[in-house]
Amino acid sequence: MTITARERAATYKELFAVAEFRTLFASFALLIAGDQVKALALSALVYARTGSPGLSAAAYMLGFLPYIVGGTFLLSLADRVRPRTLMIVGELVRAVTCLLLAFAGLSVWAMLALVLAGGLFSPVFMAARNALLPALLPGDTFVLGRSVLSVTAAGGQVAGLAAGGGVLAATGPAGALAATAGLSAVAAVLLRFGLPDVPARGAGEDEGEAGARVRGPGAGGAGARTRGAGGGTVRETLRVNRVLLADPRVRGLLLAQWLPVSFLTGAEAVLIPYLGGTAGVALAAASAGLAAGNLAVGRLASPSGRERLALPLAVLAGVPLLGFVLRPGLAAAALLILLATVAGGSYALGLQRRFVAAVPEAVAGQAFGLAGAGVMTGQALAAALAGAVAEATAPHLAIALAGLAVIGCSLALRRHLSPGPA
Repeated sequence: MTITARERAATYKELFAVAEFRTLFASFALLIAGDQVKALALSALVYARTGSPGLSAAAYMLGFLPYIVGGTFLLSLADRVRPRTLMIVGELVRAVTCLLLAFAGLSVWAMLALVLAGGLFSPVFMAARNALLPALLPGDTFVLGRSVLSVTAAGGQVAGLAAGGGVLAATGPAGALAATAGLSAVAAVLLRFGLPDVPARGAGEDEGEAGARVRGPGAGGAGARTRGAGGGTVRETLRVNRVLLADPRVRGLLLAQWLPVSFLTGAEAVLIPYLGGTAGVALAAASAGLAAGNLAVGRLASPSGRERLALPLAVLAGVPLLGFVLRPGLAAAALLILLATVAGGSYALGLQRRFVAAVPEAVAGQAFGLAGAGVMTGQALAAALAGAVAEATAPHLAIALAGLAVIGCSLALRRHLSPGPA
């Protein structure tokens, strides 16, 4: 069958021909690498101060909590403030936080509180970035752009951990934090001079117009409004979250983006107790699978082909994990995890066009933020659940059960993972 112009997959040449995307790409790569260095440096600094492995691990995982709080109460800012301004402020907040951690002589609890407070707005800054993509990238280049950023996130995590270890060894935690502040400052400059200063989505709308634009099928009927005169950020965020989750189509697409990948991450979280000191090999395989899946599905499949693949890939993500009932060795475990993440890291590409179409433009920033915050929250909860199951049974059984959960929730969400009206 001949692929029409609308169905033709975008190319990397077309994607990187967009100057604004090159800016977003470069700043995002700096963000991912910097966050990994920051997490390592903070963990090392806390351990050096306290000698507590538990506090050190808690410091490393601290990034999940702000997404839960910020995603629940602050996301409306993504549609009320200019996106370039939000992204620049986000980089400057990261830079200042790192400098304070490095040189202010704070107590351990003050450092942890500072990281939590500074991270509360991380979902807002990320929402502004994600919601700007469909406005900058026409047609299928938007989905390919999402794929490239996912690959960048996987590669940036590995590169950031490697670079972080080297910087830590050379300069110590304070030097590593200062280097992260420098990366954020560079990203802020890139964003300032490389992105247009487009207005916020809610700008110039009166209450009635904004309220009308965010009503949709199943979104609460004529009485459902997401904007009110003088509404505060928290009230606005809660109101819009309720409207988005009340729409069956949006809710289904959100759950489809949250659940399968969360249980897959839960399985990955048990690799360390299962493999011990060799778990890094399997975790590197997971990152490689994520990158490979996004590259293959994002570039080789047609737009409609990605949508048809979403359900099969989501289900297939859980199948390799079932092999852990046989207690595989390191090589087999790494291969199973790689296969699982090839599918689990790419199925959501088939949901992106439908999600953009289902979400009202007036609250697109908050919708993308809710999707991202839900993924982060779901991953944290699934990791905790998998850990509890591993404690009650055994790590290899917990991974296999996580695979069953991936398959089960994917089949339960099959209407939303399949193309066509959900």
